Amino acid sequence: MIAENLELINARIAAACEQAGRPRDSVRLIAVSKTKPAEMVAEAYAAGQRLFGENHAQELTAKKPVLPEDIEWHFIGNLQRNKVKYVVGAAALIHSVNSAALAKEIDRVAGNRGLTQDVLAEINVGGEESKQGADADEARSLVEAVAALPHLRLRGLMTVAPPADDPETVRPIFRRLREMLAEYAPLTREPELFDQLSMGMTGDFEAAIEEGATYVRIGTAIFGAREYPAPAPQPPENAP
Repeated sequence: MIAENLELINARIAAACEQAGRPRDSVRLIAVSKTKPAEMVAEAYAAGQRLFGENHAQELTAKKPVLPEDIEWHFIGNLQRNKVKYVVGAAALIHSVNSAALAKEIDRVAGNRGLTQDVLAEINVGGEESKQGADADEARSLVEAVAALPHLRLRGLMTVAPPADDPETVRPIFRRLREMLAEYAPLTREPELFDQLSMGMTGDFEAAIEEGATYVRIGTAIFGAREYPAPAPQPPENAP
């Protein structure tokens, strides 16, 4: 079933790219494996999927060692500062840098480990109180703060749109994030690398692609409904 779901999603991504006049390889699919066991990730891997997204540090820590080394892990959930040490270096890209304080902690850990961590700044374009991320008034200052840190590479922006029965109602949010990407590029150290937009999920990813998404984060349409609690142990307290 997972293989069939991936085939359908990839066909829809290809159709959305064609509709937008974009090459298929300009959009990368992140299979969101939140709450799903490693066995289901392995099934998706066997079907050809290589990018997976986790929302919790403990799940990433538990799954990464028992799955193939060529999986590209992305961290897409709300990251608490006391869990940064488990994610830096384990995730190819942290999508959810939502404050200057969090960015500084990621930078500190990355610096201590002698690496540069790729990140996205999370922007709450819709202004929802229930959502993480800098609001429209704070977005510029967040980008400036993240871009100034020496051990972070700011690759672009991420947003989570409000749930909507009609994807057209959230299309303006995706369009605004794309506009912000262009507006804020001059604020970064490497504007040519500030080119990624993480936006669009199961219910709205086609509209997101048409508005410029380079990463779409899809879980339910691949793995089925989420399961709670997440089947993963806490990371060890003595992690460096």
